Amino acid sequence: MHNTETAARKIFGARASKYTTSASHTDPQALAQLIALCAPDASCEALDIATGTGHTAFAFAPHVRSVIGIDLTPEMLAEARHLQAARAIANVDFRIADVHQLPFRDASFDLITCRRAAHHFSDLARALAEMRRVLCAGGRIVIDDRSVPEDDALDAVMNELDYYHDESHVREYRPSEWRQMLQAQGLEVDQIETYIKHRPLTSLTDGVSPENVRKIHHRLERLNSEQKKAMNLAMVADQLYLNHWYVMLAARKPG
Repeated sequence: MHNTETAARKIFGARASKYTTSASHTDPQALAQLIALCAPDASCEALDIATGTGHTAFAFAPHVRSVIGIDLTPEMLAEARHLQAARAIANVDFRIADVHQLPFRDASFDLITCRRAAHHFSDLARALAEMRRVLCAGGRIVIDDRSVPEDDALDAVMNELDYYHDESHVREYRPSEWRQMLQAQGLEVDQIETYIKHRPLTSLTDGVSPENVRKIHHRLERLNSEQKKAMNLAMVADQLYLNHWYVMLAARKPG
């Protein structure tokens, strides 16, 4: 296993219980937008990659025939199974698996989802190639992930901050990079949308080591005025808030 995947398993194993109630991962509006983006039907066999505690899999379950949710972290899947039992959802199955080497036959799924996880993949090109392999002709991939603007300085700042927040972080990609990578795998890009959330600094510092909290504060202190404006640094109810960029996309396997 790559060092990044080992780090991710350790970090997310320790944080698993928090993801059952995470506002970001349970966000009903974002999940509804993801469903609307791909318009699944009752015949779909779906795969949810890096499912975590299962929120995306559960959101799609009423709209498809079945969902398999995969994740590297046993603790995450244990939480997902507890939630599944509490909600009596019968058409979701959880398995430990790595996106870089999916344990499924070619053309096994009509729909692949991946939410708030791709910035942790050690080799995104390989992960996308695996998604394409297990996707049926005409099937769709929908991804919602952290992103960065098409700006070198803001790109560097946001990726540095997210690394201090979580050292299994690899890279948040620009929308233009996403388009290039999808097309390089022979996928047809249907839609790429970007959006911004103004979030408290605690979203970066909670659960982080004191050393990395200091690094986050130091990096923010070194921003110039243009960067502060672009990041919309502002005090709201005695808390510092800043922009986070996201991308939501849909791509299709030709056929």
